[in-house]
Amino acid sequence: MSFKQRILSLIFIGYALVVNAQDLENRFGVKGGLNKTFFTVDQKDLGLYSTSETGYYGGIFAEFPIDHFLTIQPEVLYISVGDFNFLNVPLYAKYEVADKLHLMAGPSVNYFFDFFTNKMKIGADISSSYDITQSLDAHVKFALGIDELAPNGLFFGIGLKL
Repeated sequence: MSFKQRILSLIFIGYALVVNAQDLENRFGVKGGLNKTFFTVDQKDLGLYSTSETGYYGGIFAEFPIDHFLTIQPEVLYISVGDFNFLNVPLYAKYEVADKLHLMAGPSVNYFFDFFTNKMKIGADISSSYDITQSLDAHVKFALGIDELAPNGLFFGIGLKL
């Protein structure tokens, strides 16, 4: 294949991607629900102590479609559990595995307002969502704390695309 043919092929592929992406639109929304957060605390001489707290969360999200099956979805969620509050900021790769059913996975950063001296914790989130309507979905999410003392959480909620 000559240089000219390669350039024409790249232009054609680029044009096809742009035309394909034009019927996909970015969407924004709000979400919220209940969460169960699990902590493991090292009590020095007494060993590890595990506990859990129930709370709520709410926040915003955006959807940036790559194609008809793959979307990038960042979120900013405010979480309140017991005596502490924090922000959970995941960045998902969202894939449609069946009609209206999506699986999401990605890294997350948590910022704790008042519980830990080291305010930033790194995590990994996995989630699934089901589109009830074009604008309303139900979702379940598991947040895995990777850093020491970072909590794990199970989230149940709904999202509304605006």
